[in-house]
Amino acid sequence: MNSSQGSRVVRNLLLRVAYDGTDFHGWQIQPEEATVQGTLAQVLGELCGEAVQLYGAGRTDAGVHAEEQAANVHIASPIPCGNLVRALNDHLPESIRVLSAQEVRKEFHARRDAQSKLYRYRIYRGVICPPSLSRYVFPFPYGLDEAAMAEAAGLFQGTWDFRAFASEDLAGAKEKSTIRTVFSSRLERQGEELRYTVEGSGFLYHMVRIMTGTLIEIGRRRTTAAVIRALLSSGAGSAPGSTAAARGLTLVRVNYPVPRP
Repeated sequence: MNSSQGSRVVRNLLLRVAYDGTDFHGWQIQPEEATVQGTLAQVLGELCGEAVQLYGAGRTDAGVHAEEQAANVHIASPIPCGNLVRALNDHLPESIRVLSAQEVRKEFHARRDAQSKLYRYRIYRGVICPPSLSRYVFPFPYGLDEAAMAEAAGLFQGTWDFRAFASEDLAGAKEKSTIRTVFSSRLERQGEELRYTVEGSGFLYHMVRIMTGTLIEIGRRRTTAAVIRALLSSGAGSAPGSTAAARGLTLVRVNYPVPRP
């Protein structure tokens, strides 16, 4: 559905975006810092000749990557979607690629309409991490009980109060709900990597990285899976693991109902 603004038709576009987050201070616009949202909005505005505001499906931290982030934007420019994708990729840095653009109903919002988000954390287990992977994995060549980690990962599934697995600033905000639903949570060995893949209705600040850090502590036998059960059941306390490094985390995709034009 389209709305009109004066004599110009305003379209709502859903963009799918991939990026290497290494050189950015996260997704969200920040003053005097290079961010993915800020860079994309600037280039989009210059191409379309209008001020634009991007609404992302969620914020990724500094150093976190995305295979398929989602964002919507209202623009009056009549540039066809295919041409717009090509023009954006001609002007964006190579660390950001727009994968697709499609027109959606004017009420669509990338964050509010998201059904689920899928993240993957990669732990490199080899003795020497190849330079070609070092930006995208967390090297950990030390001893880990991988079987215990894999078993513990399944305990995150379900609807729980994840307060203990959020950073302190958000975990202490009583006005914000910390209830989330995790649809799937699994850790698997693939070659030299341990890959932790988790899909949920949404995630708190640093939540996936803290969950990963807790699994690493279980793998190091510094704690047990019982701590996950206790923290999720009580909705209180603090996870024993540190926040895993940002570079190992990738937003794989954001899932929606089939968009209606």
